[in-house]
Amino acid sequence: MAMIKKAAVLGLFAAALALSGTVRAQEGAVPKGVPHLDHVFVIMMENHGFHQILNNPDAPFINELANSTNLATNYFAVGHPSSTNYLETVGGSNFGIRSDNYPDWHDANCVPNLISGFTTTDHPSSPLVCPIAGSGADAATPAIDCTNEVQTTPPNCYDDLDGTLSIPSAPKTVGKSLADQLAERGRGWRSYQESLPAGGADTVNISDGFFTNNTDFTSYLSGFASWSIQNVTIPAVQNQTQAQGDIVYLYAVKHNPFAYFKSVQEDTIPGGGLRNVRGFDGPEGLYAELASGDVPAFSFIAPNQCNDQHGRGNAGPFCNFDVSDNGTQSGLNGTEIYRGDVTVQMIVKAIKKSPAWREGNSALVVMWDENDYTATPNQVMVIVDKNYGDKHVKSGTFYTHFSLLRTIEGGLGLPCLNHACDASTNTMTDLFRRGDGDGDDK
Repeated sequence: MAMIKKAAVLGLFAAALALSGTVRAQEGAVPKGVPHLDHVFVIMMENHGFHQILNNPDAPFINELANSTNLATNYFAVGHPSSTNYLETVGGSNFGIRSDNYPDWHDANCVPNLISGFTTTDHPSSPLVCPIAGSGADAATPAIDCTNEVQTTPPNCYDDLDGTLSIPSAPKTVGKSLADQLAERGRGWRSYQESLPAGGADTVNISDGFFTNNTDFTSYLSGFASWSIQNVTIPAVQNQTQAQGDIVYLYAVKHNPFAYFKSVQEDTIPGGGLRNVRGFDGPEGLYAELASGDVPAFSFIAPNQCNDQHGRGNAGPFCNFDVSDNGTQSGLNGTEIYRGDVTVQMIVKAIKKSPAWREGNSALVVMWDENDYTATPNQVMVIVDKNYGDKHVKSGTFYTHFSLLRTIEGGLGLPCLNHACDASTNTMTDLFRRGDGDGDDK
């Protein structure tokens, strides 16, 4: 299991980390076909398939953006659940993690899945996720999942990609991400997470922006007395467990992929620690840094779970989960879709007003992590906007999250990483090209 604590394995782990040349060998050449990029902004939305968002009247801004910029019409998420897709987008691998489990924060005795060979799953349930590091084999992705994310009898199986393609385990996967690559080259990155608490991301799994999984409610409970309004009695909060259960999971660490990496948790790469995980508001938040133009080469932007179209069950009707999911727009919570649309509009407008958007080449990606868990191909919408080059491009080329990583790495001058190096992974040249015939795309 991932929690194995054996001296022999730890010795192997230490040796693997010491061999920096071995680790670096898991990276390939810098991908070609993408112009130099000075800034890349990625906005990650949640749990809706391509045809649930395309032409959805509750998402007018998103559809206007898709029609006026560039759109991938044959793009697929790599699996389920969310955390897996986030890791694949920034690291080119699932790293042996096919669950939404929380990180096992700062546990030096926890052997990473790449080394232990263990795959973390949601079903059957498994332990917390060891900090990602070292190198080894990641988990295979089947064409159709009838076990991990399926808990019904008989199973209603899910397509991990398009329902036909599977991805075998890669035996030489390295536990690195875009953050490591950028930090090693003296370039910056940020993970902007809406509703991150003021104390930061360290050891925080969930938060409503104020309270977290670490909050000790026992000191507050005496102040939670029953009270009445209009002859209706509101019961008191009785205990710590009840108080924790009342937290609306707005920030979720599963949507902050960099927090799973040991190098980020322990701040072992220059400028690469958890201080690069920031909220949306405040003097060092997303909107302030966009306004000042003080933004890094790569910005990963995750709205909270009421604003990314994911939804929560205890946050009121405007944030409720969809009534039903069948791969179509029928049964969706329109107010939740609209909240996400307005949120995207606010972020996109702030990016385009930023001085950073006007400097050099910048690209903005609006994407969804996975579909709605129906037995349909895991196709999602990906919109690419740029301050240069071609517009109104509709690409039918087969792309995945690995393609996006490969493309971003090419634009930022970074070597391809893990499955982004696969021969089957296409570079998104048509959506990112300059298109002026000057040869910069080569």
